[in-house]
Amino acid sequence: MTPFHPQRLFPSLYINILTHKLTSNGMVNISPIGRNCSQAERDAFGIYDETHKIREEFVATLQKRFPDFGLIFAIGGQISFDVFPAGWDKTYCLQHLEKEKEISGVEYKTIHFFGDKTAQGGNDHEIFVDERTVGHTVKNPEDTTKQLKEMFEL
Repeated sequence: MTPFHPQRLFPSLYINILTHKLTSNGMVNISPIGRNCSQAERDAFGIYDETHKIREEFVATLQKRFPDFGLIFAIGGQISFDVFPAGWDKTYCLQHLEKEKEISGVEYKTIHFFGDKTAQGGNDHEIFVDERTVGHTVKNPEDTTKQLKEMFEL
């Protein structure tokens, strides 16, 4: 198998950082800048990506090159995007919550989801719009805290 080289798709972006992908069960996380970048590099890439849409272009390129593989490409976080089989998005966990009623008798009547990438194409979108959840868009952890305090009148 040929190694993954983001600089071949985006030669002007390449930064010499070694780890560009992270694989877990059922998902590959790809970071154009590299998973082991410093916080300063992460912040700089985030700003650069907002303007130049590097991850959006990367995802669009992969969607065009691999349209029949049954894969979803979803932008998430500050420096990366996820690749996973269709149906293996964040809604996958909801089936386990539904089964909990049979297992322990606990029924989750209202499930709130907080995410920052809730727009179409973001890795939070599917669970955000799922009818089994109440979705909340947040900007950062502080915004999440603020919304929770308002929700619980704290």
